[in-house]
Amino acid sequence: MRLSIGISPCPNDTFIFDALINGKIDTEGLEFEVYYDDVETLNNKAFAAELDITKLSYFAFAHVLNKYVLLSAGSALGFGVGPLLISKQENLKVLDANLKIGIPGKFTTANFLLSLAYPTLTNKVETVFSNIEQKLLANEIDLGVIIHENRFTYQDKGLHLVQDLGAFWEQKTALPIPLGGIAIKRTVPNEVKEKVQRVIEKSVAYAFENPKASLAFIRQHAQEMSEEVIYQHINLYVNQYSLNLGEHGKNAIEVLFKQAFKLGLIEEVGEDLFL
Repeated sequence: MRLSIGISPCPNDTFIFDALINGKIDTEGLEFEVYYDDVETLNNKAFAAELDITKLSYFAFAHVLNKYVLLSAGSALGFGVGPLLISKQENLKVLDANLKIGIPGKFTTANFLLSLAYPTLTNKVETVFSNIEQKLLANEIDLGVIIHENRFTYQDKGLHLVQDLGAFWEQKTALPIPLGGIAIKRTVPNEVKEKVQRVIEKSVAYAFENPKASLAFIRQHAQEMSEEVIYQHINLYVNQYSLNLGEHGKNAIEVLFKQAFKLGLIEEVGEDLFL
C-alpha cells in the first residue's frame, strides 16, 4: 500500500524518518510518497486533508480532529524545547500591544504559547520561520517567535531573548511542551494505521541506535548548518516522547487543548484523540 506523508525538512524530522524513507527498516509492505514542507504549510495541508499522514502542530491538530487521529510515535515534545520570543532591542521589559510580532504561522503551537503568555499581543505577521531573524534585523518586525535551529543562532546575530515561551509553559503546567505530532487520516483502515505507527516507532528506534547513519540525508534537507548545530537540534527535539508519547505525553497534549479552549482559541476537544 502506498501512502502520502508530509514532514518538515528540519533535522529532527529527517533524523526520525530517515530509516523509514530510505529503506533501512522493514516497512511491512508500506510505501511512502514523501513531501517536505515547513510546519505551517503542513498545517494547511492538514486542513485540506491533502496527505494520508502528516507532521503538524498540536495546536493545528485541534482544528482537524474530524479528519485525523494522532499516532504515538514521531512527536516533538519535551522540556526545554519551546519557542523563544526575541527582539533586536536588549533588555526589553515592557511590551506594548502595538508591537509587530513575526510568528511562524497562525496555527503553530508557538503562536498558541505566545497567546497564552501575552494575550494582549495581537499584531502578528505570519512569516516562514527561517526568515524571522532577518526581518527583525531589517526592522520589519519588532519581536519574533523563533523555533527549530534558530534557537541556536539568534544570539550570534545580535538578537536578544525576551521570553522563553516554553519555560513559561513548563512553569505554568509542570508538563513537557507539545510542539508537533504525527497524525493519520481517520479514513485509513485501522490495521494500516497500526502498521504505520509500528513502522514509525521502528524508524525512531533505528535512529537512536544509529545516530550518525542519517547525517547525509539530514544535510540534503537542512538549512546551512554545522554538524554540531544539527545534533544540538536533534538532541533538543528527539527524545523518549518521539518513540512513544506514553500517558505523560498524552496528558500534556490534553492540557494544551484545555488551555487553548479556555482562551477561546479552539472548540472543546473530545476524548477520541489518539490511535
